[in-house]
Amino acid sequence: MQLALSDYPRGAELAGALVATAPRVWHGVEKLGTPGEVDALLAEHGFAGSCTPAELDGVRDLRTELRAIVDAAVAGEETGVVVRRASALAAGGLTLGEAGPARGGLPAWVFGSDAGLVEGLAAVTGVGLLGAVRALGPERFRACAAPFCEGAFVDVSRAGRRRYCMPDLCGNRVHVANHRARRRSG
Repeated sequence: MQLALSDYPRGAELAGALVATAPRVWHGVEKLGTPGEVDALLAEHGFAGSCTPAELDGVRDLRTELRAIVDAAVAGEETGVVVRRASALAAGGLTLGEAGPARGGLPAWVFGSDAGLVEGLAAVTGVGLLGAVRALGPERFRACAAPFCEGAFVDVSRAGRRRYCMPDLCGNRVHVANHRARRRSG
């Protein structure tokens, strides 16, 4: 599993997608119940990987740590705390290499892991979170604005105005509820 060093948003988005699969977000329903669901999530975000039954609990444990990191930033904890925890994730299986020439003839650096799936996910998501803190700031780590949702995410959008952990689900539900409320009162 590899990611270009300059492409930290993909790692941060994968971290948010993993966090969004938790039973806490889905009112008790586990969205990573099988290795196939992990594989589908990875494919959806452009990563190759094959989760084994033995790795499934490790992926869930990683998800718990990712949520703790995002929650620490949302709670306004010192940025150093977020950086230390994300660094610990990244360091577990991180390898850094040169992928060949990029813009201007400079090398394109990639990071990733040749270790197992869980270590690779930890490296990619850890560096993604570190990149988000460095480039965008801890204020881009947010709780979902939907009143019925307990999700959290990292907003790596250019405008920085994302409000929902799953815009297609949470955002849509809020907009539909607001529309219905306006129709009832108008």
